[in-house]
Amino acid sequence: LPISRLLDKALSAGFRAVVLAGSSERVEYLNDRLWTYEPDSWLPHGSARDGEAALQPIWLTDVDENPNGATILVMCDGAASDRVGDFQRCLDLFDGNDPEAVEKARAHWKRWKAEGHELVYYQQTERGGWEEKARG
Repeated sequence: LPISRLLDKALSAGFRAVVLAGSSERVEYLNDRLWTYEPDSWLPHGSARDGEAALQPIWLTDVDENPNGATILVMCDGAASDRVGDFQRCLDLFDGNDPEAVEKARAHWKRWKAEGHELVYYQQTERGGWEEKARG
């Protein structure tokens, strides 16, 4: 799960994160997967089901919120925040093989560029790393 690796790096660097998913079902899927994405690893996280948002280093939600004081926002499933300017870093994760997801990501890019945000596009490599492809 690419999101797991990104969240692991964010936590290791001392950041707190909000993951904005496209549905409550996706939140529950991520909630389960983050406990088991690697046999000997887990990422401390929670969602509305768990409560105590302020104590969670990673908050999973389908609502545009930041109840854990996060500095990183990770958007997935085409979800987009109206508050990207409130975070130090924002990631818009999408499947580059899904034409609909690519179109949504392009619309997000245009919107955030027009709002004056500094943008960088990274594409995941075959080996799981990330390669910079564009700046805007």
